Order: sequence, then structure tokens, then C-alpha cells
Amino acid sequence: MIYLDYQATTPLAPEVADAMVAAMDHYGNPNSAHRVGRIAAADVELARGRILDALGRADGRLIFTSGATEALNMAIIGAARAAPQGRRRVVTVATEHAAVLDTVMALRREGFEPVIVPVNADGLVDLEIAEAAIDERAALLAVMQVNNEIGVVQPLDRLFVIARAAGVPTLCDAVQGFGRLATPQADLIAISAHKIHGPKGVGALWLREGLDLPPLMHGGGQEQGVRPGTLSPMLCAGFGMAAQLAAQRRYADLAHVEALWTRALELFADWRLNGTGEARYHGNLNLRRAGLDAARLISDVRTVAVSLGSACASGSGRPSHVLKAMGLSDAEARSSVRIGMGRYTSMADLEEAASLLNQAADAQGVPA
Repeated sequence: MIYLDYQATTPLAPEVADAMVAAMDHYGNPNSAHRVGRIAAADVELARGRILDALGRADGRLIFTSGATEALNMAIIGAARAAPQGRRRVVTVATEHAAVLDTVMALRREGFEPVIVPVNADGLVDLEIAEAAIDERAALLAVMQVNNEIGVVQPLDRLFVIARAAGVPTLCDAVQGFGRLATPQADLIAISAHKIHGPKGVGALWLREGLDLPPLMHGGGQEQGVRPGTLSPMLCAGFGMAAQLAAQRRYADLAHVEALWTRALELFADWRLNGTGEARYHGNLNLRRAGLDAARLISDVRTVAVSLGSACASGSGRPSHVLKAMGLSDAEARSSVRIGMGRYTSMADLEEAASLLNQAADAQGVPA
């Protein structure tokens, strides 16, 4: 199997597996005061420090969670509930992950007003509309760094300047950018281990110094009073090692991805790129070919793992909301595939996969 679905999840790094196996021997509860518990707690704190280092943050707090979805829920709901009475808008972007969009929409039940800012045909946010929406009525601006479906990098610096001028806290879903791009200057940052060659089931929320959130769940104050529940030192250790590796290998990984990107554009010259080719993370190649049945393509080429878009929504049968927000028709969205490349993708694998995918597309009678 040739794995080209790095936006859905990444292969576990061998060094991460070793760190997790070592932590499994430390079976204590990290909240226990005895020696066995303190050893487990040391694993957790070592991991926390490694993640903060990878983020480039010496300030603020890092709260471990079960993943980025929980981190985003904590941040969005917590920030909304903590906002002054006059701030009832929650502003986000039409191409956000469902973990953001669905949470923002759910806040309507609590009297908040979701404001969904559109994007242009290139997948970039409409800054003029965004500026009009981010004002003294807003409780939060939530915007992702790198889009998980099309790889587009939003102009965070410009958006955050607008938000700061209006006194609006900012949340960034940095899941696809963490360990690859510079850390966004947001007030809250959500990240996930399994997108940087770490384990599934663990993520984190970083909060800037002085920012307090009401807890979303109750039952204990284990994670600094924000998130209850006993942590898994094994998962935390894996996350910490993955973050350390991502920081150490960042430039080598980016250079490898850039070489793959350049070759992929040659191999898929007859396909059309979805989203801008400039403001983009090059490990994400979202392509379409007119008339293609992308679902059939994936079924026909079973030795290559690519996707139709977000793994969280791929079974819905609906065309991608990201591609639709960019103005693509249902037919265009359904003719699109996402190819994700990264650290362990070889050039030979990419070339073989491209040959198989192109042959299968040709077999559908789709014109090049």
C-alpha cells in the first residue's frame, strides 16, 4: 500500500513508538503523590515541555486533551461563555474543519450569533468581509492556519491585527501547520499528535498568559483546572517525542515535501489544482479532473491511499463543504481527490501512485 493521505493521519515515527513503549512501564497515576505516580507525572511534564518548545512558547499554558476536536470545543465554547455580555458573535471561516463549524453553530442554543466569513475562489478568506464581521460585538475569531482539505494557508497576521484592534480573542486550529510552519500568534492554539507522526487520542490546547476558560467538563482539576480526567503518560510521551522530532526535522521535512510537490505537479500536469498554489502548504495536493468519478477512482486503485477530503466527513456522501465554499459545483467537487505527502513518502512511491491514478482516470474515459 502506498500511503498518500497525510492530512487524515501520519505514520507513527519509530522514535515515538520507542518513547511510548518506555512510558508504558511507568504505570502510576500521574496525579498520585507517591513515587510511582511522580515518575508517570515526570513523563507528562517532559512531554509538555517538548511540545511548548516545538511551539516556541515559553509562556502560557498547555492543556492536554483527547485530540484537537476536544481542544477546539474547549476553546470555542469556553471563550464564548467567558465573553462580556455585549459580545455575542462568534466569527469563523466557511472552510473551517467541522470541529469548529459545528461547535460555532451549536452555540446558537446559548444565544450566540455565528458569523461565517466566505472565501474567494482561491480558498483564501475575504478580508473585507472579515474586517466588517470582527468588531466589538465579537466574542471570538476562530480561523485555521492550514486548511486540511486544500492546504491553503490563511493570512493570519492580517486577521489577528483586525481582531486585536477590536479586542477580540483569537483561536487558531494549527493542526495541519504545527511542526511545519511558524506558530501563529493567536490567543488559543489547538494541535494534535497524530498529524505529526504521533499517536491518536491525544492533542493539546495552548492558552496565552492571563487567559482563563471555564471548564467544558467537570469531575476533577487534573489539567490546571481546565480539563478533568486522568492523562495517559504513554500518549503524552508519544506526543512530546513527535513534537521534538518535528522541530528538529522541520527544515529537512519541508525540503523533502517541496521536492515531492514539484514532481507531483509534473506527474499530474493534466489535473487542475484546487485552491491557490502560492499561499499553501505543499504537502497537500488537492486536484480535480473534469468528469472524473473520484469515489470510483479511489475504489479502483486499492493499492494507493488517497482521499476525497476530510476523513471526518468522507462517509457523508455530500460533496466537500470546503470546495463548495470556493464556488466549485457538486460535479467539480466530486471529481476532486486529495493527495497528502510527508516525511516517509518516497519519490518512487509518488511516481508509482501517479501512474496508477492516471491510468484509472484514463480508464473512466475522462479527457486529460
